[in-house]
Amino acid sequence: MQKPELFSSSKEFVWFSSFLVLLLLVHLAFKYYTYQTFISKPFYYTYAKVITSYEKSKEGRRYQVLKLRGEDGSVFYTTTHRKEGFSNKILRLQMFPNKGISFKDYLGTYYVKSRIKKVQNLPGTFKNTLLQKVASQHQNSALQSFYNAVFFATPIEKALRKKISMLGVSHLVALSGFHLGILWGLVYGLLLLVYRPIQQKFFPYRHALFDVGFVAMIFLGAYLWFVDFPPSLVRSYAMVLVGWLVLLAGMELLSFTFLVTIILILVVPFPNLLVSLSFWLSVAGVFYIFLLLQYTKTCNKWVISLLFIPFGIFILMLPIVHTLFGVTTHYQLLSPLLSLLFIPFYPVAMLLHLLGMGDLFDAELIWLFSLPQDSQEKFLPLWAMFGYVALSFGAIWQRKLFYVVLSLAVLYGVFLFL
Repeated sequence: MQKPELFSSSKEFVWFSSFLVLLLLVHLAFKYYTYQTFISKPFYYTYAKVITSYEKSKEGRRYQVLKLRGEDGSVFYTTTHRKEGFSNKILRLQMFPNKGISFKDYLGTYYVKSRIKKVQNLPGTFKNTLLQKVASQHQNSALQSFYNAVFFATPIEKALRKKISMLGVSHLVALSGFHLGILWGLVYGLLLLVYRPIQQKFFPYRHALFDVGFVAMIFLGAYLWFVDFPPSLVRSYAMVLVGWLVLLAGMELLSFTFLVTIILILVVPFPNLLVSLSFWLSVAGVFYIFLLLQYTKTCNKWVISLLFIPFGIFILMLPIVHTLFGVTTHYQLLSPLLSLLFIPFYPVAMLLHLLGMGDLFDAELIWLFSLPQDSQEKFLPLWAMFGYVALSFGAIWQRKLFYVVLSLAVLYGVFLFL
């Protein structure tokens, strides 16, 4: 028996989507009002937490670029000629906004001139303790940066970020739905092992998906808060949450109306996601997963999981990724295999760090990061990407168009790497 759709008719979906779009427009209007107020002030004071800092030079003068998170949750850049370190600091700033900051920048990440009035140490937190505990298990600073990034969504070193891009595994380092899916499987699976015998003995009438899923969702929500709500992880958590509710209701989960609904539900309260590149890249990844599953659902589940998904997504995402990022090396062909290896590596690495043995894979990781030495810049023109996306949307309804899209992606991959 086929599961019912999330919406009983197209008309119902259109009405619901229109309502959410209306709410989004109202929220954007309010945001625009606060934006106008913001840029109209000659200056104002705020506290901001330093996310990361790095040095640059211009005309022989060195200065620091600071990436900050304000009291209202906004993320912005500023510069200073002060030479002291700002790691783990909270700054009292006098900010000087101006009309050069666009509304799009205001929703996302913008640059603003400022004057530092006061520097305070960041209060000791449990998260800082964990960051130090992880870092203390590695002598190599790049590995310290890598593990803290994949566990706690902290910024990674510039040199390491370049190596990761050359390997084509940026999606493994930036926390996303991939990580949340692994954590969901791990938490749900372990809890189910404990829950099942107790359920069968004392309350066999209870629904395991509800009880265990509820606890798993609380755990993942706490983790999301703990790592400061990365946009791609917010999208992933919303998909897992709504997906869990849809499964409880016995409805069809893997549908494009479900994906559109999730996007709208997210951007209404968080309109900053509209200008988040990581958010839209994660949405694109999920879209192509759904597209692949739609035309391969009759195949063996192991073939889908180990072949079609990792290799198919890598190929189908090439035109999207290379419109935005031109870095190209032959080592990026390892990306699907490394993605598969990361599934067991991620929970094992967590366990090893809890046991104080986090350096077990250090030699292998240093070797891996040292592989790519040179790269080329190859960009796909924007018009070609829009055409590819349009064909991808058409492939939702036409199998032949899906094969066209897949063929174009394969041909583009051959052009990139051969």
